[in-house]
Amino acid sequence: MHSNFIDSKRNNDLNNLKHYLAAILAFSLWGTFSLVLKPLHNYASSDILFYRVFSCALIMSLVSLVFKRKKLKQNLNYFKSISKKSKRNIIILNIGSSILLTANWFSFIYVMNHVSVRATSVAYLVCPIITTILAYFILKDQLTKLQWLSVFLSLVGCILLSYTNILDMFYSSLIGFTYAAYLICQSQNKQFDKFLILNFHIVISALILLPFFQAYSGSAPTEFKFYFFVEIIAIMYTIIPLLLNLFALTGIASSKVGMILNINPIIAFILASTVYNEPLNPIQICAYSLIFIAVVVFNAKEIFRWKTKDT
Repeated sequence: MHSNFIDSKRNNDLNNLKHYLAAILAFSLWGTFSLVLKPLHNYASSDILFYRVFSCALIMSLVSLVFKRKKLKQNLNYFKSISKKSKRNIIILNIGSSILLTANWFSFIYVMNHVSVRATSVAYLVCPIITTILAYFILKDQLTKLQWLSVFLSLVGCILLSYTNILDMFYSSLIGFTYAAYLICQSQNKQFDKFLILNFHIVISALILLPFFQAYSGSAPTEFKFYFFVEIIAIMYTIIPLLLNLFALTGIASSKVGMILNINPIIAFILASTVYNEPLNPIQICAYSLIFIAVVVFNAKEIFRWKTKDT
């Protein structure tokens, strides 16, 4: 009996570790987004968004139809079996998620290519604070005093960053809020296959953008470079990290996923300073250091628990 309990606890810890690693990998990938987005800075943000979303929608729909037909049928049968009220709530939740995702992508691309790389990194520093607070009030996620301290440290770091550039902070808050709200929505979306849910979000996003394509897109790009980088963005920086993110949300709380998200801007911040030579001052160094400490403090319990088990 005692042995079964230990085995069960070990399996649970291993599953938690998988969910943490999925979140870490997803946000580490997004942290390097500038490496594939900056080469497209001469193209309009709307064009990058259009081709990114349409490409993702096509790729994922083909995969769903060819490889996920059985799972698609099961999900549709489940949807048919639930009450009308539940159906309505699920439809509203997922259409809302698609709108939030579309807004997040457009604002991120625009700010990355027309404001600064650092402004996008600040966005994903603000996002964990918003996510944690929303998760506390909406999802009733419980936080320890130490975790509230980490939220406070992150907030102080963001205030320091806004002090240096208030306009960047406005753009950052917009990007951060749209993704934080998306994360909260997805924590309520566990009953369906993650790939199919993401496929639905991206197809709806494509349908939202389709009426604007004729009016706001430029002439069709002719450079191979454009399509090459858009496909990398579609697969490596959209489909894969979003799936990893959705998987992480099935095993750990939204507030924890939100704080792990800080890995993204820390990597982006390093790239902004070392690769793109964006100016850096002591206040910004102090702010980012505070936020890094906040990430460690927020996840201290899990970090030290795994360390103890490894020794």
